[in-house]
Amino acid sequence: MGMLDGKTGLIVGVANDRSYAWHIAQAMHEQGATVAFTHLPGDKNERRTRRAVEKLGIAEPWLVPLDASSDDDLDAAFARYQDDFDRMDFLVHSIAFADRDCLQPGRFTGTPREAYLSAIDISAYTLAAMADRSRELMASGGGGSIMAMSYYGAEKVVPGYNIMGVAKAALECTARYLASELGKQGIRVNTISGGFLRTLASSAVGGTDTMAEHNLERAPLRRNVEGADVGGTAAWLASDLSRGVTGETIYVDCGVNIIGL
Repeated sequence: MGMLDGKTGLIVGVANDRSYAWHIAQAMHEQGATVAFTHLPGDKNERRTRRAVEKLGIAEPWLVPLDASSDDDLDAAFARYQDDFDRMDFLVHSIAFADRDCLQPGRFTGTPREAYLSAIDISAYTLAAMADRSRELMASGGGGSIMAMSYYGAEKVVPGYNIMGVAKAALECTARYLASELGKQGIRVNTISGGFLRTLASSAVGGTDTMAEHNLERAPLRRNVEGADVGGTAAWLASDLSRGVTGETIYVDCGVNIIGL
């Protein structure tokens, strides 16, 4: 038996088998959950997400396209989910975006307005947008768990993280306000601040070449975080074992965040 037996939910953000979203999907699937997925629009993106999901042993996965910057796409994706599933016990928000040119050391001050607003929109606002579209279905089943992926750059300056740090700070604050409003419906909202992991997304941030080695020296556990670490935490947050936890940012970084120097 798994701690997510009988639970069903949606994961937004699986692009390949190296992302945190994939490791979250793996943990939830192993714990017995039924998991649905979105993918970026386009046949190439669908094939890439499908290949990643099928590696989990999920045959014929539920997949729908989603451009999170489009309200019409959000409406369509969540309507499709509600047509095909009678409950939503968890929702995983694992998407973010910032212009790669803005993610270089020394380039924050010159961030263009459009790039700034775009990062906030995709990386933070979409959590509120997805929560709004899922709350009725969650509430009808007695509640649920919403979680989003953050990073320590939301709290402290990480060279090159720049506008993404601002966006992640907005994401964490958004989660707290959602937790306050949705709690009366039995819906919990948390963020997971995962440690540095070499992924397609992290490769866009300048100055991260030595991050893994640096964290290895500083981490109290004397190792770098692994995808399975975050996956296990997400599965716990989706389970009834965490029913008293909401509005929190949970650090899963082998302790790097507690070290000052």
